[in-house]
Amino acid sequence: MKEQEPVQDNINTNVEEEFEMNDHVNQEHTADENSIPEENSASEREASKATAAKEGNAEHAALRAELEEQQQRLLRAQADFDNFRRRTQKEKEELGKYASAKLITELLPVIDNFERALASGEQGTDVTSYAKGVEMIFRQLEGVLGAEGLKAMETVGEQFNPEFHQAIMQVESDEYEEGIVVEEVQKGYMLKDKVLRPAMVKVSG
Repeated sequence: MKEQEPVQDNINTNVEEEFEMNDHVNQEHTADENSIPEENSASEREASKATAAKEGNAEHAALRAELEEQQQRLLRAQADFDNFRRRTQKEKEELGKYASAKLITELLPVIDNFERALASGEQGTDVTSYAKGVEMIFRQLEGVLGAEGLKAMETVGEQFNPEFHQAIMQVESDEYEEGIVVEEVQKGYMLKDKVLRPAMVKVSG
């Protein structure tokens, strides 16, 4: 019995060594398996970063192109506005310069008749006929101005109104009450609804 004890010890030693070797192999295998996913994850992260960088660059380029397009549109709109402003200013100046063209055109026949009346006066035309001709020209002139909205004020017998009348004198009157226009020294005129020239009047005191 004493001779078999070393054999049993050897067997136990061999079994233990085999277990240790298997554990070592398993640990190395496990380490190798764990190292592969780490390398794959790093590669995937790098690839993901590269993809994100490309997408970011593409988006940046698109935004830059859109910004440049909007800037060009803004410049074109500003240029169009400047052209419109200059054109409008020019039209406004021309309108102010030639605003009286229509009225003057209508007054030309009146001037023609005045010239004819003056020529007939130099030829010794009868005074009565001459006066009648001048009166006709005056009525023609009134008609042209009336068509443009000019109207003479009716002042005598009206209540004095500083918006329409300019009092130059206050007089005693038995015919009119106090504050009534009794005499018109110079006619006043309205242009449509606006006072073009107030009438110069005398007012009862």
